Amino acid sequence: MVVLNVWKNLTLVYLGIVIVCLGGCTKKPTNLQLEVWRKEASDSNAEILADKAKNNSQRQWNLVIQGETKDGKSKTLNWTELLKLATTNINTIDANNIITPNQVFKFQGIPVSTLLKNFGVPPEVTEITFVCYDAYQVTVKIQDLLTYPIILALAKDDKPIQRDQGGPLYLIFPYTEYPQIRQKYNEGSWAFYVTHVIFGTEKALVRVGERELNLAALDKLPQVTLNQNVGYRVWWPSSKVKLHGVRVRDVLSLAGIKPQSSVIVTGKPAIYRRNSEPTELASTDINNCNVILATRWGENKQPILAKMGGPVTLAFGNDCPSKTKNKRWVTFVEELTPQI
Repeated sequence: MVVLNVWKNLTLVYLGIVIVCLGGCTKKPTNLQLEVWRKEASDSNAEILADKAKNNSQRQWNLVIQGETKDGKSKTLNWTELLKLATTNINTIDANNIITPNQVFKFQGIPVSTLLKNFGVPPEVTEITFVCYDAYQVTVKIQDLLTYPIILALAKDDKPIQRDQGGPLYLIFPYTEYPQIRQKYNEGSWAFYVTHVIFGTEKALVRVGERELNLAALDKLPQVTLNQNVGYRVWWPSSKVKLHGVRVRDVLSLAGIKPQSSVIVTGKPAIYRRNSEPTELASTDINNCNVILATRWGENKQPILAKMGGPVTLAFGNDCPSKTKNKRWVTFVEELTPQI
């Protein structure tokens, strides 16, 4: 069973359900419990909303298309371009509307099938992953995107979708017209504030100072294997797994960098790039325990797919001090920035 990422914020009531399920509970939560969870999620998201308050205009929101597209190039769609593509209306309930759960809304947005058509997808690519501002991620099969009108909604009942309702870009599924799709994609699949769409999985590429290191360069470094639970659970087994990769200290050494104080690790989701809450690694931890960039996993050293936060993810070994190994594991790692 896939355990969903509990980083999803705001009114996403499924957050509470996931927490309960992680504890082994199988009873349906009460409305009071749902309200409590909703309040907790909303409070935890307050800083994100404040961080974007000055730039909350939909006009400043972009969508980045990356990964295994036909030409392999990254493309950024600005708000004007997104509006031109938002040609489809879907009438459906909103999976995150717990006040009137049976109310049907009109969502206007971009059919994801249009993105597939416009950017092209090689036949070997079978799924795409939606990455959100807060590092939440959802993966959908391409066949389902071609079968059902799954859209990135820009408007709800002819009004822009506000951030506290999942906007400006809100991944929605046509539950009302196609109730069977709910069996494949439950409430946790409705993704708030989408910023990236990844076709298949990108090629590994990490910027370190002035250098860019691809997988071939990383593979030349001493390889390390951790055998432990993953620090986030989207698509990962709940039991211990083997994570294979390279130590951050060796990566820095390859790039000719010796940090005097610390290193900031940033990934694709915008939340990792907020100055108020960076994932910062002290040089003592980098040098004294297994802080690694994982690029493969399992007995057969499989690639870490986009649906798992790959191709590169930051991982902390169990040999690290508690303060270090309890830091947030960074998904979709793109850059290491030494702090002088």
